[in-house]
Amino acid sequence: MNTLTAQTTIESVTLEAADVTAAERIIAAFGLDDRIRVRQAADVPSSGFRGFTISLIVAQPSTVTALFDAAIAAGATALKPVEKSMWGYGGSLQAPDGTIWKVATSAKKNTGPATRQIEQIALLLGAEDVGASKRFYVDHGFTVGKSFGSYVEFASPASAVKLGLYKRRALAKDAGVDAEGSGSHRIAIAATGGPFTDPDGFAWEAASV
Repeated sequence: MNTLTAQTTIESVTLEAADVTAAERIIAAFGLDDRIRVRQAADVPSSGFRGFTISLIVAQPSTVTALFDAAIAAGATALKPVEKSMWGYGGSLQAPDGTIWKVATSAKKNTGPATRQIEQIALLLGAEDVGASKRFYVDHGFTVGKSFGSYVEFASPASAVKLGLYKRRALAKDAGVDAEGSGSHRIAIAATGGPFTDPDGFAWEAASV
């Protein structure tokens, strides 16, 4: 395998949906129209857990609740209602297209009124063999920022979306769904250094020129 540029960055994430309008309503509810795209899904099988989650990290609990409620009103289904935990405050939900979103903050108290400001977007890909997938991404120009057990986070200061890997079953459990699923992941990631397909079948496309 050829080693690609050490500056590989994610340019955009595109969700593939049978009902594009329904998927776009969720994205609009989060205010992500400029960062997450939607296109018509190809007529290929896809069932169960898609193998990824998108996490929205915000500054305080009230913003978590505001974004979560907006997505529910737009047609999403709660998987784990927002609640306090030892790590902060958050919850997960599923869009009509099958995408699982997590909204969370490490803060446990509000410091002001709720906003719609998203501090960070994190794409977590479920991996059957985290070590093998980690090596694959390093070979494709990603730099490891954090790595422990079944979790890897890549350092990507220039990317609009942060990339991470998590053991597939652990990722499903964290989201509140069964880990079983097959067929298309229904997501495409555009990045410098693409196109390529990772060991778990996630398709990466070349970034636009």
